[in-house]
Amino acid sequence: MMGSTRTTPLTQLLIPNLTKILPTRNFILAVLSSVAVIASTSACNNEARVILADVDGQVVYASDLERSAAKALSEQRERLYQLQKQKLEEYINAVLLTREAKKNGVSVETLLEREAHSKIMSITDDEIEVFYRSNKSRLGMDLNAAREQIRKFLRIKKIEAQKVLYLKSLRSNVRIETYLKAPRLFRAEVPIAGAPFDGPKYAPVTIVKFEDYQCPFCKQVQPMFRELLSRYNGKIKLVHKDLPLDGIHPQARQAAEAARCADEQGKFWSYHDALYANSPNADEKSLTSYAKEVGLDINAFGRCLDSGKFKAVVQRDLMDGALLGVTGTPTLFINGREISGNQPLEVFERILDEELGQT
Repeated sequence: MMGSTRTTPLTQLLIPNLTKILPTRNFILAVLSSVAVIASTSACNNEARVILADVDGQVVYASDLERSAAKALSEQRERLYQLQKQKLEEYINAVLLTREAKKNGVSVETLLEREAHSKIMSITDDEIEVFYRSNKSRLGMDLNAAREQIRKFLRIKKIEAQKVLYLKSLRSNVRIETYLKAPRLFRAEVPIAGAPFDGPKYAPVTIVKFEDYQCPFCKQVQPMFRELLSRYNGKIKLVHKDLPLDGIHPQARQAAEAARCADEQGKFWSYHDALYANSPNADEKSLTSYAKEVGLDINAFGRCLDSGKFKAVVQRDLMDGALLGVTGTPTLFINGREISGNQPLEVFERILDEELGQT
């Protein structure tokens, strides 16, 4: 939406009275913000009490559905929001292009030809060959057969990039305010009592990671956790939960139990790191070798592992994961916000910064 901020009937009633009392813009905005929060809270409460069904006199409220399908509903709302956001941006771009074309007395097509298409240099053979070498296995054809298709593809990509730059320049000269609201975040309640953790006990951000010691993606993500703990020193609590995938990693469960035996001697993270450094090797001989490597009491470690002392603990983690809908590793929860897979560092930084901005 463009143009000046629209005034609601509520603010039309409030503003004249407020300006008589204290005619300052900040005061007005503060009061209106409070009114909006109260109105929003009231609306949420009313929405929760909406009746969706009646089964022989047993009423089903919207709040009941929210509790039983919170994760699925949240995911769908987020998908809808992202689609709305994308379409809103496209609409704003169309408005800007139409206005600029009209100002210049040309069509939008002519404007884009001038500002994007005509500014693209010819695609060189070197560019084509570099692209081909990087994508040879996916293309499934020789260079000569693919050359013109690659040339066309690279030109389209360059035109799109130039359009983005041009639209960015148009946006820099106008005031744009958008009022599309993101849906409420779904935050899972993840049990962490008794689980090993690194970082301050009461850190403002808690990252819970469900992992399998033989999972290659779990191994790949470990350096990133070290980086985050260092970069956000004192602000993150990193919690480990086990999710051994027995069907594909038959030694992962015993490795998880071995790590808990190491925890009993106060060396969980040293043993945890040794497991990942040597993953996927997790046979009994290897587990004992890692115990020696990190300085455990080998006899106590052996008795612990042989007794199956931590079988129930690992199984409980597995059940916790199942109840949360976790089906693969690594799966993480940042203050209850779920992230699946080995994501780039930038994804975690963005979420961590958002969370720390709220604390």
